[in-house]
Amino acid sequence: MEIKKDILWRVYLCFIGIVVFSVFILAKAIVIQRFQGDHWRSMGDSMHQRIVEIAADRGTIFSEDGQMLSTSLPQFNVYMDFMADGLREKDGKIYKEHIDSFAIAMANHFKDKTAEQYRKDFDKAYKKGNRYYPLKKRISFEDYKALREFPLVRLGKNKSGIIIEQSSKRVAPFGLLANRTIGLSREYINSEGKVKKMNVGLEMSYDSLLTGQNGKRLVRFIAGGAVPVEGFQVEPEDGKDIYTTLDVNMQDITEMALLRMLQAVKAEYGTAIVMETKTGKIKAIANLGRNPNDTTYWENDNYALRVTEPGSTIKIVSFLASIDKGAVKPGDLFEVGSTGRMQVGPRPITDAHRMPKPVMTIEECIAHSSNVGMGKVALKAFGKDPTEYRRYLDKYHLTTKSPIDLAAVPKPYVAPLEVNAGGVMNLVTMAFGYAINVSPIQLLTLYNAIANNGTMMKPYLVNSIRNKGVVVKEFQPTILERQICKPGTIEAAKKALEMVVTEGSGKNVFKDLPFKVAGKTGTAQVADKGIGYAHRIYQASFAGYFPADNPQYSCIVVIRTRAGSGLYYGGQLAAPVFKEIATKIYSMYVDRKTPKDYEGDVDSGHYFYAGSTQNIKSVLKYLNLSFVDSIQQNDWATMYADDYQRIVRKNVVKDQLMPNVKGMTLRDAIKLLEQMGLQVNVKGSGKVTMQSIEPGVPIKKGQVVSLSLA
Repeated sequence: MEIKKDILWRVYLCFIGIVVFSVFILAKAIVIQRFQGDHWRSMGDSMHQRIVEIAADRGTIFSEDGQMLSTSLPQFNVYMDFMADGLREKDGKIYKEHIDSFAIAMANHFKDKTAEQYRKDFDKAYKKGNRYYPLKKRISFEDYKALREFPLVRLGKNKSGIIIEQSSKRVAPFGLLANRTIGLSREYINSEGKVKKMNVGLEMSYDSLLTGQNGKRLVRFIAGGAVPVEGFQVEPEDGKDIYTTLDVNMQDITEMALLRMLQAVKAEYGTAIVMETKTGKIKAIANLGRNPNDTTYWENDNYALRVTEPGSTIKIVSFLASIDKGAVKPGDLFEVGSTGRMQVGPRPITDAHRMPKPVMTIEECIAHSSNVGMGKVALKAFGKDPTEYRRYLDKYHLTTKSPIDLAAVPKPYVAPLEVNAGGVMNLVTMAFGYAINVSPIQLLTLYNAIANNGTMMKPYLVNSIRNKGVVVKEFQPTILERQICKPGTIEAAKKALEMVVTEGSGKNVFKDLPFKVAGKTGTAQVADKGIGYAHRIYQASFAGYFPADNPQYSCIVVIRTRAGSGLYYGGQLAAPVFKEIATKIYSMYVDRKTPKDYEGDVDSGHYFYAGSTQNIKSVLKYLNLSFVDSIQQNDWATMYADDYQRIVRKNVVKDQLMPNVKGMTLRDAIKLLEQMGLQVNVKGSGKVTMQSIEPGVPIKKGQVVSLSLA
């Protein structure tokens, strides 16, 4: 009996304990649900939700006349949520009714699988309940527009389960043209797993402006990926646009002229730069290097900024400095001998060839590129105090980095000029192009100053920064030196540089030109980066301006040869490239046969019009505004404000490439696009402000382009 009571007591005790524990659990559940529910739900969400960044569209880099040089094209990642309510409700009624036609549309458009394969994959993903099934990666805007019209997708996100993520890729519509100067914009994952940028050129110099401000989006992480949470999103602020000083036509001329010569002689690399004389605007800049694995050339480095021993193109420095100091006068005679070799001060100097006469004027020493003669000029003017020569180098901006608006500009090098540090030897050596390292852009800036009657302009590449078409900041021409030397010195330098072309080292190249050119040839043996003078690698150059009687543009061409090249003189390699560039630019711009055909009265407004050339001319005539009719052979033109002037230029239209119709009226835009075989969709009224296919992108007949007007 006692045993039975003992057992019953233990049973009752256990039962009471279970009841108390159950009551505790129930009470705790009520507390959690009614009083702590929000707190625990937020903690749960925090483990499955996260705020991620939405990349802003990078700004576009334009040429001076509004043609895209570097832009971001949208691309889309498409996913499918097979657990979407619309696909699951009523036992998958919508899925079953539309999945066949959707599979057929995918197969017909993308042509990467058959409709049967698509259907099989969809059924498998539907059965597994995939929430973030990757449908397509990095498709174009055109593919995305087509996808939106597919069966099932037309029903909307909730019913179709389609999820779209937009990103962008950087493209250069003109490919090789000025590619290194415009630059690259890429992202990569570093060793720490962080996303880093790798930019060069203008993409690097103006990265903070081009990048914009990223947006934010709340996403929920689920099996197979992440799904955006509707209503929790801050839109990104797109980057600003950069309008450069570059001219696409001039760039094409410069690039092709340089490329032809590099290919002909199998040179290592070359650079060519064209600058507008009065402003310092860089109108073209080509940098072509030979690919190590083949014989092709690409814009693989900015050779325009690379500092090297320049050779004879720098002889003009000794000419300017010695005459401006008053130690030498124009017409002074210097003995150069008849053997091509002479001792000058502490060192023997050899000329590349025998001079036409043993005694020559200082101008003739420049014209015939006499090393001996220019060594004697420098020794006479600065032999007692070589450090004084450096003050002239400072004034000509050859001892500091070029102020051009690019990042990572290298610093030049000048050998010591103190007497106790070999200054006299270095001075004489410097006089004919060695013991000093400067960049082509620095030399061009100096030659441009001579062409500009002694006023040195800062070289620059960016005209303005704009945000959605509104000018945020404008850059005006900047004077570095109001007068680099006396007017008489400039006139003497101009005369000497013209003699180079008429009777000196450039005579054979330029003898048949219909306009005057002035400039200087240069040839230097190379010794840098593991290369010694014994390797017999040369740098050929020509720097000058045209037309010489009223300079509009200055230009420099520098070509580095390969070892053992049969041609290496500046007059053989660089001068012919300069001639081709000058001839074509003169015929198109200076002689006013095309683009720049109207410069009106002072106008400080900002505008951009485009359309039929004839219509633009008719309006100008109706308003009684005089202009030069010089684009008679072109059907399409643009008109915009630049430097307080109205500028009319031709709008380049090429077969199978999307033209720029921004700024056109609807009538002109439809006429041009339908002539090219495109179908046009229109939204809004007014002038064209946006086009779905960016200028320069390849097109096919029958393709649809959407225009937005405002």
